[in-house]
Amino acid sequence: MVEKILARASGRPLVEPGEIVIATVDRLLMHDLSGYLTSQVYDKQVNKPIPDPSRVVMVFDHHFSPPTEQQAEVLTHNREWARKHGITLYDCGNGNLHHAAVRHGHVKPGMIVVGSDSHTPVHGTLGALAVALGNDSHAGTVLPYGKAWFKVPLTTRVELSGVVGPGVTPRDVALWLTAQIGEGAMNYRALEFAGPYIRALPFWERWLFPLISVDLGAKCGYVEPDETTAAFVSALPGPSTQPVTSDPGDAAEVLRFDVGSVSPSVACPPTVGNVKSVGEMAGRPIQWAELGGHGGGRLEDIAAAAAVLTGRHVHPDVRFNIVPSSRAVFSEALRAGHVTTLHEAGATWFPPSTGSNQAVNMGAMAADEAMVSTHARNFPGRNGSVEAQMYLASAETVAASALAGVIEGRAR
Repeated sequence: MVEKILARASGRPLVEPGEIVIATVDRLLMHDLSGYLTSQVYDKQVNKPIPDPSRVVMVFDHHFSPPTEQQAEVLTHNREWARKHGITLYDCGNGNLHHAAVRHGHVKPGMIVVGSDSHTPVHGTLGALAVALGNDSHAGTVLPYGKAWFKVPLTTRVELSGVVGPGVTPRDVALWLTAQIGEGAMNYRALEFAGPYIRALPFWERWLFPLISVDLGAKCGYVEPDETTAAFVSALPGPSTQPVTSDPGDAAEVLRFDVGSVSPSVACPPTVGNVKSVGEMAGRPIQWAELGGHGGGRLEDIAAAAAVLTGRHVHPDVRFNIVPSSRAVFSEALRAGHVTTLHEAGATWFPPSTGSNQAVNMGAMAADEAMVSTHARNFPGRNGSVEAQMYLASAETVAASALAGVIEGRAR
């Protein structure tokens, strides 16, 4: 699929792995931090109108409530720069960069999508070729010319089959898979997530698999478009696109995994690949719990937490943060009654954003504190002190842990 998209976008009948191609980019996605850096380079090194600003989208999701004058000035600059060039801007409170872009119809099957955020490959869930590029590449080639260069990657097909056991969620499977394949093991590969397990998942649960591409070292990850993709895309605003599919047997390598042995899992410090079962980590005290980040804050996560906490209350030693991935998700949670349920259970609601990602606005921890969250990263120092502990888990595990005050796999 990736080879076909690159061939079409570079005006060639076909391309081969290892070739370098110059391809037309359909969408550039930037958050407030990358947008600021890109704008600085563009104004100093290029300094001319952007020929096609319709391909550029910026979302304020890190400095969603600037705590300092300096951070407020970053947003002020970005607003002025977006107005000057006619760039589409979603200001504070619209949600996480990737979720907001999808919800507003800026990503469609068959597109080439680039962004400086390392989790840009998550848009492969829609059947797009989505990769992370540096800010200088955005300023030097994407903004002025609408193009970028790519080395065509080899494709590895990751086939998942089998039936999961009780209490095992797609997030548990994704964490487990990261450990099974190994961090960095798929350097510059295109990963196709496939097999009957993936095909049976609804769209937002599939989202969790291309999300791990960067941790595996891959250039991109995707799920081949099918009826589930088409149904999801049909409800999005904006023009339709032509999906691109793979040919049978075209992968350079096939990895097969049976999900039947997966148990509820936790990614432990210091990296995403340090995965253990919830049972192994049960009883570890926590002071923070959070639904949010690129892989969390979905309606599915909020509904799961509400189911755990209905009629109960968060442990007195825990602060439980709920960060919707988009305004649409908050509206859906409100209509479903989840907002009231979680508020009355003691959780705190934050604006749609990235939440405590990098602790820019919230969620900074002291050295002796620990958090369990649905975030995509748990590196030392990412949420405050380098000695603080960040654990990654499913929404069910996060909610059960918030209730118990310790890492807990199932609410008792």
